[in-house]
Amino acid sequence: MSEKHILIIDDDEDLSFIISDMLESYGYAVACAETGEQAFQLLSEHTYHLILLDINLPDATGFELCQELRRVSTVPVIFASARTSETDRITGFDIGGDDYLPKPYSMKELLSRVNALIRRTYGFFEEEKTVRFGEVSVNITARSVIRKGQPVSLSLREFDLLAYLCGHKNTAIPKEKLLSEVWGAFSMVEPSTLTVHIRWLREKLEEDPAKPQYIKTVFKVGYMLEVTE
Repeated sequence: MSEKHILIIDDDEDLSFIISDMLESYGYAVACAETGEQAFQLLSEHTYHLILLDINLPDATGFELCQELRRVSTVPVIFASARTSETDRITGFDIGGDDYLPKPYSMKELLSRVNALIRRTYGFFEEEKTVRFGEVSVNITARSVIRKGQPVSLSLREFDLLAYLCGHKNTAIPKEKLLSEVWGAFSMVEPSTLTVHIRWLREKLEEDPAKPQYIKTVFKVGYMLEVTE
């Protein structure tokens, strides 16, 4: 499985350090934020595969942050909180949380919850590491692309965009969704940036970029990677 990035949002710096150390030892890349403001800044700059979110933050509640996040992203969220009432747990799920872990918890249980949610969400990459269409072969794990037997050079963002399309092949994906998932949930990237990257991918991967066979525009929706099984 390719490296997965996790964002911990918790004002307990010592606990975040312990969790980071443990998750990194199991192959995850981890970033930490102590406030909602720091979290929004990181989310605007990077893409994360899972968020571990405390409810009580100095400048916001985890519930507020999750609600804001759910407007633009479906990234999995695990609430981890000392607030363990049934009302809080129900609220966490109702606003889009995927799991709720009461503090204190063991590192073993946390790792188990994280692994399970990553598997459920990104199982595609476990089962199918290579996607082929036409004369193009995309190796998700190795982050490499071959066309007509020759390697294709893609920028990091171009590959991330292509990988996301591969992970949701034959599905029309709204432009807003692509921007939030590939560029970061709170990035201020203009929609034209996505259009330009789609054009670059077509120029590198399509036989006739003006009449794409695979990276299709879906009218009034967004884009889709059309792959014949």
